[in-house]
This record gives sequence, structure tokens and C-alpha cells, in this order.
Amino acid sequence: MVMSRKPLNAHRRIVIKIGSALLVDRKTGLKSGWLDSVCADIAALRANNIEVLVVSSGAIALGRTVLGLAPGALKLEESQAAAAVGQIALARAWSESLSRDGIVAGQILLTLGDTEERRRYLNGRATINQLLKLGAVPIINENDTVATTEIRYGDNDRLAARVATMTGADLLILLSDIDGLYTAPPHLDPDAKFLDTIPSITPEIEAMAGGAASELSRGGMRTKIDAGKIATSAGCGMIIASGKTDHPLRAIESGARSSWFAPSGTPVTARKTWIAGQLQPAGTLTVDAGAERALASGKSLLPAGVRAVIGPFSRGDTVAIIGTQGREIARGLVGYDADEARAIAGRKSGEIESILGYAGRAAMVHRDDLVITGLLVAETKGTVEEDAAHAG
Repeated sequence: MVMSRKPLNAHRRIVIKIGSALLVDRKTGLKSGWLDSVCADIAALRANNIEVLVVSSGAIALGRTVLGLAPGALKLEESQAAAAVGQIALARAWSESLSRDGIVAGQILLTLGDTEERRRYLNGRATINQLLKLGAVPIINENDTVATTEIRYGDNDRLAARVATMTGADLLILLSDIDGLYTAPPHLDPDAKFLDTIPSITPEIEAMAGGAASELSRGGMRTKIDAGKIATSAGCGMIIASGKTDHPLRAIESGARSSWFAPSGTPVTARKTWIAGQLQPAGTLTVDAGAERALASGKSLLPAGVRAVIGPFSRGDTVAIIGTQGREIARGLVGYDADEARAIAGRKSGEIESILGYAGRAAMVHRDDLVITGLLVAETKGTVEEDAAHAG
């Protein structure tokens, strides 16, 4: 059963993501009037006892305007310098605007490791929850002053989804320069059809994503779909809506066109939410049809069902599990280092001690550390003995 869209006031905790192009004009800088209208909308939600978190882009865009940097691509050090200047201005703007309604803003800058490493993830969540408990509105952005290509999200859509799952939000709103999901990029295809409700994110839905629509934006519909997969799998609904008008949240509440992504009917636990949302698995395990069937029935992944091991990883790292059709079907915390996993792949659990020299775990990935993230397509039936050999 697909969960229907509810009024914004019916939610408990909402994460709002705001794109750079909405907040910053390339020539004139901060759109202060628009920001004031958004803060007024946030104050209205807060008046209804709804907790609000904001993931705000705009530091680099604002900083480059302040510094007078020329249009076009920036070098890494230029981007980091622009972020350093822009983040101060951005935080001040949010603080001043929210304070008009007596709301305190708190700034949080995150890097990829803050949500990918379990301990830092828990610390970040505790800080955010304490800010909310004290009545503040966290203003969150990626720490672009130190992030490089290898350690960055690359866009705030996915960051917002990770924040939503980290904090147990029940709604994620992506304000953008487009009013929702279309069957094709509407600026390229005049026959593109608007989709009001997306019950689940299927491969067909993923194929509809286009590229970035704005010079100031790193992301496009592709990253919004990625965000939707992270959020909805954790039981968090998502809305993509236009932020081009003043009071965009009020507009959503008044029926302005937007796309609703229904949350999963069976949200995973907080721990498995973290596993499922990992943006950069440390490696991959490719499994056979017997293992895929066993995973679908809720079993652990045993070494016998693993056909290939890729990537350097250590015991406890998150790995992606690839099914028979070449698609990711699950993620989990692996029970062996990569070299050990390669040594025992395809072998029975009873052989582990003779191969490794010690009695290791029977499971390559235990079911308690595993979450299904994709479609399981291995439907052909094997024997009971075959399936039992591949998972436990």
C-alpha cells in the first residue's frame, strides 16, 4: 500500500534542501527577500510544533560573488576560498533572517566521512538532535573549504537525504528550479509528462533523470533520484518542488505542483538505514542465483554464494552486493578483510578454518548487518541443498 501525501503540518520533522540558484544571484549575490520568505514559512511550521532542519547550498556561489571571481569553472583552491568567504556570509544571512521570528540558527558543516563513518555519524546525529531539542534550526552545508573530489558528496541533494535519515525525519523537501519529476527533461522534450506521485523508485524512474539544469547547481534530477532512494528506503517521504517563487513552502501547502515520493512501507532500522545510505561502499561482492534467492528470504550471505570480490576493504566495512543481473541488490557490513574474502569465496563455511588457519564467522555478511537496497531478480528455483549452501 502506497502512503499518500500528507499536509506539511502533519509531519513531525522536516528537512528542507535549498539549491544555490534559488538563494544566490550570479550578479547581485544573496536573494535576501526570497530568504526572508522561506524563513517566514519555517516560522509557520515551527509554530505548529514541527522541527525543521535546513540543508543550504550557496556558500561557493555567494563567496565567488563577494570575491568577484569570474564566471565559469573554478579551480579547487578557488572553490575552497570562495566557500570560506561565502559560508560566513551565508550563516549570517540565515541567522539574521530567522531571528526576525525569534528563531536561533545553528551552523553545522559536514564532510562525507561525518555520515559514512559510524562513530562520526552518531556524533553528528547527537549534535543535531540537541540543537532541535533546544529549539534551534540547524543550517547544514557540506564543508567545502576542506572537501576534495575524493571526500565530498558533490551535491546537497544526497547530503540532505543523509541528514534526513540520520535524524529520523519523516519528510524531505528538495526546493529546486524545477517543480518535480518529468518523464524526460522538460527543457529538452516538450512532450515530457509530469509525475505527481512516485510510489517507488524503479529502474524506469531512474532512467528519467536528466542532467544539471543550472550553472550554479552541481546536481540535477539524477542526484534528486539518488536522494529519494536514500530517504524513502528509510521511511522518509520526499517532495521535489519549485523554489522560484516567494514562500515556496506555503505554496506547496496551498497545492502548487510538486512530485511526491512515497516512503517505504517497511522502513529499516536506524542501523540498517546507515548501511543502506553509504554513498561509497568499500568494495563489492558478486553473488550467484542461489545466494540471491536466500537473501530474498532474509538469510545471511555465506562464502559459498560469492562469485567475485572486488576492492580493498576491511572487516566491518560496508560492501555492495551485486546480483545475477549486474545490479546492486543489497549492502552490508562484511565479516572478513578483502584478501580473506577472496580466499574463501565460493567455498563452504566448514572449509574456512582450513583455508584461513582460524575458525572465522560462518557468514560473509550476517543478515543482522545486511539490508536489501535493490530489486531481487533471481526467480528460478534451486534445490533446498543449493540454497542452504549459499546462505544461513
